[in-house]
Amino acid sequence: MFNFQGGCLSMERWTALLTLFNKTSTKVAFGLNALYNRPKLASGAWGPWDPSNAHDFIQYTIAQGFQVDAWQLGNELSGSGVRTSVPALQYAEDVTKLRDIVAVLHANTAKPLVIAPDGFFDYSWWEAFLKAAGPGSVNFTTRHIYNLGPGVSQDLVEKILNPQYLDGEKRTFGSVNELLQRVAPSTGAWIGEAGGAYNSGRHLVTDAFAFSFWYLDQLGMAASLNNKVYCRQSFIGGNYGLLNKTYQPNPDYFSALLWNRLMGTQVLMAKSGDNASHLRVYAHCTRDSNAQGGVTVLLINLSNTTTYEVEVSLTARTVTQYMKETFEGLVSIFTPSSERLEYHLTAPANDLHSQNMLLNGKLLQRSLTGQAPELTPLKVGSQTPINVSPLSITIAVIQNAGLRFCKTLPAPFSN
Repeated sequence: MFNFQGGCLSMERWTALLTLFNKTSTKVAFGLNALYNRPKLASGAWGPWDPSNAHDFIQYTIAQGFQVDAWQLGNELSGSGVRTSVPALQYAEDVTKLRDIVAVLHANTAKPLVIAPDGFFDYSWWEAFLKAAGPGSVNFTTRHIYNLGPGVSQDLVEKILNPQYLDGEKRTFGSVNELLQRVAPSTGAWIGEAGGAYNSGRHLVTDAFAFSFWYLDQLGMAASLNNKVYCRQSFIGGNYGLLNKTYQPNPDYFSALLWNRLMGTQVLMAKSGDNASHLRVYAHCTRDSNAQGGVTVLLINLSNTTTYEVEVSLTARTVTQYMKETFEGLVSIFTPSSERLEYHLTAPANDLHSQNMLLNGKLLQRSLTGQAPELTPLKVGSQTPINVSPLSITIAVIQNAGLRFCKTLPAPFSN
């Protein structure tokens, strides 16, 4: 498929990569070749997977003393697949083989996660796959998102700024969540690959300021619907990399950095008023809020004309439905002595195709030594509304919200 049959990852290069990952404390999920030595049946369908190469590869990795956090089987073979596909029942059998290999080889070491199928969501295929695989066969399902269509499309920005269009993917998130809760409640959900627009995206759209509307909305949407990991396509490469081909950050690099530093792993229910259809709102416990019980609010203004003045309030319905804990004793977040930290993201000269990003009016760029810039917020009295300008993104941190629910945060990336 794709004429890549001759490619080979040498063990020398694999060892070098693992050494790099180990030095940088990078968590690694590796996709195994699910078509290796797989026969074609008389019916034209693919037969059983040959796991011998995967077995030897995992065994070699363990012998070198390295840890892979998750082993994944296949790429874009679910449903109708891309160019080819594997039947759901056969795929379930193959994943069971992988699970058994991981269990045996890691009998005396920390056991990695088993994840699959890393393709596009097809409800019927996924349901048949999960039922046939049975409980515990996969720790997390993984899927791809390219909901904006091909990168050559001329209407990508229009789609990105259309809240109704964005909500189409929200329905898919909901369908995945409903299916997992009904059929495989012990299995979680990841986004294994998401680049928005396939075939390498589009220059000056998926590598420009405009794409941060899509990207941050995706992160908020994924978290609100119980996804534990979101893998961006790509870190570098194509027209949708977080870094460009000269290793300089595109705007989404800074969006990801702010998300990682400010948005915690506990998700809160958030909604805007009825007259704010172009304002996307997400809220999390503040990362590392500790005893302060802080809350971080992400506000995405898709309107090119309206400035929203946002007042934040906490109610007993703030906790998302996926969290079973309850909380009591909320502390007012609008006391005269408290302040709020605000991060306002805009495009230079309001040019959505710019590959630069402004934080509170200042250009974000790496230092001469390659270090990330200081992400300095504005300090605002918490009694004043949050002003979200047209076609801008604001992240507001209410440090002293006193939300008891936010004082204990779970560890991410766990099974």
